[in-house]
Amino acid sequence: MQLMHFERTLKPMSPNPALQTLNSSLTIGFSPCPNDCFIFDAMIHNKIDTEGLRFDVLMEDVETLNQKAFQSKLDITKLSYHAYAYLTKEYQLLNAGSALGNNCGPLLITIKSPETILSELQSPNSELKIGIPGKYTTANFLLSLAFPGAKNKQEMVFSDIENAVLNGKVDAGLIIHENRFTYEQKGLKKVIDLGEYWEKQTQMPIPLGGIVIKRSLPDELKNKVNRVIRRSVEYAFANPKSSLGFVKEHAQAMSEEVMYKHINLYVNNYSVDLGKSGREAVQLLFDKAQQTGVINKINEQLFI
Repeated sequence: MQLMHFERTLKPMSPNPALQTLNSSLTIGFSPCPNDCFIFDAMIHNKIDTEGLRFDVLMEDVETLNQKAFQSKLDITKLSYHAYAYLTKEYQLLNAGSALGNNCGPLLITIKSPETILSELQSPNSELKIGIPGKYTTANFLLSLAFPGAKNKQEMVFSDIENAVLNGKVDAGLIIHENRFTYEQKGLKKVIDLGEYWEKQTQMPIPLGGIVIKRSLPDELKNKVNRVIRRSVEYAFANPKSSLGFVKEHAQAMSEEVMYKHINLYVNNYSVDLGKSGREAVQLLFDKAQQTGVINKINEQLFI
């Protein structure tokens, strides 16, 4: 676990007593992936006006962040939209910072014959062993929508899935993030692009991950956080090289070319603001989850 504290000089506090207390520091979680580092770099490194907010940062893979959210450990966090479907009583979705888009969904890959794997997945009781990046990831939710008979799943860290397929520990693997740019180099083959599957079914962009904030916080503070994150994304777009050091620091052995492919794939206008179409796509994802019995009925207002 990697814990960092970033601070900037505070402006005069709001007269609202609740905000005076909460402005001292907010915990925020996001992944070390290039897209999140690109989005949050400006706000945690004092490159923009944070309106007096300070942040304690936790960087973990998305499934770990999902679990932290289930424990209500963080004030603000990145999480899978699938996980958020179970957390609407505790958290509310911000309009800034989300990962939605087209042609950016999770891929199911194999070392075996893709046609054979695809055929076996059609069985209502498929015995194929599939490596997934977490139970509550949107990737797993899409896999369940496409192949409800695929029950034999093994959870693992997303970066371990390619090797698990190569070593024969699983028959197929569900990959996310930058692995979509590297799997072919390792001799792995695509079975299905679940983002394409979603888009054909819905004609909507695929909602992957969002930024949520504790519902119990004051509305004024929620809106302030949303403004700061939006400002951070806009700064990143206007100054694309500014975050390079921070991105590289957490990208491990990833090449600069792959880093920018990753950012370009997952950071777009929906990251600045979900807008009407983005909110409709998220709502549709949740509607389908309720219709298929994956989650219970949601009564809360999802968006700030």
